[in-house]
Amino acid sequence: MVIKKTKSLCPQCLKVVDAEVCEDEDKIIIKKECKEHGKFENTYWGDSDLYKMAVEYGEEGRGLENPQTVVEGECPQNCGLCSEHESHTILGLIDVTNRCNMKCPVCFANAAVSGRLYEPSQEDIRQMLRNLRNNKPVPTPAIQYAGGEPTVRKDIVELIKIAKEEGFTHTQIATNGIKLAKNPDLAGELKEAGLNTVYLQFDGITEEPYLKIRNRNILSIKLEAIENCRKVGLGIVLVPTLIKGINHDQVGDIINFAVDNIDIIRGVNFQPVSFAGRTPAEEVEEQRVTIPDFTKFVEEQTDSQIKVEDFYPASCVTPVSEFVEAIEGGTPQVTFTCHPHCGTATYVFIDDHNGHKMIPITQFVDVDRFFDLLESSSEDLTDGGIMAKAKVLARASMELPRTVDMSKSPESVDIKGILSQIFKERSYDALGQFHYKSLLVSCMHFMDPWNFDQDRVRRCVIHYAVPDGRIIPFCSMNTLYREEIEKKFSKPLNKE
Repeated sequence: MVIKKTKSLCPQCLKVVDAEVCEDEDKIIIKKECKEHGKFENTYWGDSDLYKMAVEYGEEGRGLENPQTVVEGECPQNCGLCSEHESHTILGLIDVTNRCNMKCPVCFANAAVSGRLYEPSQEDIRQMLRNLRNNKPVPTPAIQYAGGEPTVRKDIVELIKIAKEEGFTHTQIATNGIKLAKNPDLAGELKEAGLNTVYLQFDGITEEPYLKIRNRNILSIKLEAIENCRKVGLGIVLVPTLIKGINHDQVGDIINFAVDNIDIIRGVNFQPVSFAGRTPAEEVEEQRVTIPDFTKFVEEQTDSQIKVEDFYPASCVTPVSEFVEAIEGGTPQVTFTCHPHCGTATYVFIDDHNGHKMIPITQFVDVDRFFDLLESSSEDLTDGGIMAKAKVLARASMELPRTVDMSKSPESVDIKGILSQIFKERSYDALGQFHYKSLLVSCMHFMDPWNFDQDRVRRCVIHYAVPDGRIIPFCSMNTLYREEIEKKFSKPLNKE
């Protein structure tokens, strides 16, 4: 049964082709045909019921008031943030180098093998940061330096300072951790410069996944990097590349590892392998992990402490932004209007009084009632104007505790107090206190030529800034534009 029609890519020539997203028994598939290369049929989502549930939390975005590119041809041709893009940038990415101290066979960036050096200058990077901050109506709040391996740049600490100078409230680096392990002073220098989070590649708790995914056992290096971050209080998010048949059976172990190190690990963001760049494509269906697959792995491997129904699409938090916007008199806020099939997440609290048990927030907070409260409050604020503010906030403060079942809440966590503080202060620091008390468990499934969906890319909220001034959605960049951009703005490697 056809659920929707969209546009996709031919996996061979990468041309835009017509596609259909269809229900096939209990899963969702994407079908398309290229006139030159024939028909393709691939898994889109592993569970049709969960697909339909996610749709209920889809939210429309407002796009940008100042798009950088004009519409030419079918999306994602001539890609940049154009007038057809429906969401603003939540997280900006800048590849600060294509050099890397590893050569992982699953690298979607295909780093370190082109024979050319792509390494924007500090001036170029500052301009890309400004391009992201100049987005309207909402300047990009967060930046991630990526690559390649960003820590191979000798000026990486200075680059963090530059990001702070340009107004980013949150900064992070995506790293394999080698430099953080080998240079015990680096973590402290980065934190002092303003780095908020280390986005640490972490594929498992045994050596086998690293040998297969990274061609090298670097588990001990990961552990050393974590310890060096712990010494200076630099927060970490673990980022496992998830591949069926290689490390899908370690999902629960990785979560348990994060729980055991929750003093320094803020979350785990699982990323099913994207079949782009250097990633081999011969076994797409055998190695594919979709978001429903992931949530089922979590439930099975945590003895149902975290269940499938504890996960919600990332877009579900839009009512929070709309509520804050209404309180602030209509001032646009950062809003997660990504496509509901792009990612899923839950927050987990640890009950130290009950055997270190994991308790997802959804098991003691009525999430849907909470969001309904925010939506109705936002509508009342919008309809009543500034005169209604005190009355609406008073009612919301009275209703908020009723969304929490304290009998199921961990004793060590004042969840009512935390939620009230977030809405009272509405600040980055208040939100940070929430993160210190909980562990984010999430999954972001990036697209590749086999499962590419135009609807998803138009609502992307994770965007690369590139030297020519464009801001390009993540999946378009890695599927279509990376090689072109690196070639244009690189130079031959000096082999002397």
